[in-house]
Amino acid sequence: MTMTRTRRVALSGAAALTLLLGPLAAGSSATPAPAAADASADVPAEMLDAMERDLGVPREKAAQRLTFQADAATRVRTLSQSLGSTYAGAWVDPAAGTVHVATTAPQRVKGPVAAGVTAVAATRSLSDLEAVGARLDAAGLPADVATWYVDVRTNKVVVEAVGQDTAAAAALVASAGVPADAVQLATTAVAPSTFIDVVGGNAYYINNSSRCSVGFAVQGGFVTAGHCGRTGASTTSPSGTFRGSSFPGNDYAWVQTASGNTPVGAVNNYSGGRVAVKGSQQAAVGAYVCRSGSTTGWRCGTVQAYNTSVRYAQGTVSGLIRTNVCAEPGDSGGSLLAGNQAQGVTSGGSGNCRTGGTTYFQPVNEILSAYGLRLLTS
Repeated sequence: MTMTRTRRVALSGAAALTLLLGPLAAGSSATPAPAAADASADVPAEMLDAMERDLGVPREKAAQRLTFQADAATRVRTLSQSLGSTYAGAWVDPAAGTVHVATTAPQRVKGPVAAGVTAVAATRSLSDLEAVGARLDAAGLPADVATWYVDVRTNKVVVEAVGQDTAAAAALVASAGVPADAVQLATTAVAPSTFIDVVGGNAYYINNSSRCSVGFAVQGGFVTAGHCGRTGASTTSPSGTFRGSSFPGNDYAWVQTASGNTPVGAVNNYSGGRVAVKGSQQAAVGAYVCRSGSTTGWRCGTVQAYNTSVRYAQGTVSGLIRTNVCAEPGDSGGSLLAGNQAQGVTSGGSGNCRTGGTTYFQPVNEILSAYGLRLLTS
């Protein structure tokens, strides 16, 4: 049975008031290639904008390069089929307008499809190099080896070790029994990790011991409840660090997420979709609001009052939003929305989602102001 970290304090003549902190939860002759269509014709303008932004290539030049690479892809596909087991990979240089095809039989790169193609002599075929990689996989990549990949330009398999030396990569190559001259050792400073969208209402874990919910994505991370973690505490899924936390008195915090996590201006509606966050305009008393949290999902109710003071076992928290939305442990820190407007993050309350209850929220605008954060909107 999973234990739940729940903090309670008796209320005079009422149910227990709870901070909603959850648990840890052979080749034929070449044939002419068909002419390539203008690849830019159906390219969204946003893609050309992104290429200009990220690659420094003007939009017109980007469109020309897309047409070039579409033609190159057709030529490479046809040549790879004709070269068969001698094919060793291909690459393009869009700036120079050149196509390179590597093969153990360069004399076979001929025919109309080879016009403008540079044949590069290779020692090993692509299938040979991929077989080397398969043996590395079979040996098992240790934690201090980040990756292997085929570099068709050097005709080698690159094995990257995490850190400043290649000892771990060399040990893997030796244990796999692959030819040393087929491998190039390299290092990478940072180990790879999966990418995570930081979305309101989703779970995250604190110091590998408790669970809370993301409030709202901000530039560089997300806001959540202060009682979820102290400044300096670490988080996982998404990975990050509490850069500020205030509790009691307030119940707010912000977490700076690590590289590879993507804050998104949206909230999980726990029905297979997301609600776009458009702003943080405060709703009126009596307004319909909905809350997202990693224990009970998407729950709705109404705003009953603002500037409420609540006495928890750890002390009093003031300036909270009182609602009749239900919540349970693990929902702490999660998002409160009025339509598409961010309202607050889940603090605590009484009751549950089976019998109903009262839940209090720390206003989001106060958090943004306290830490100088910018709410991410969609």
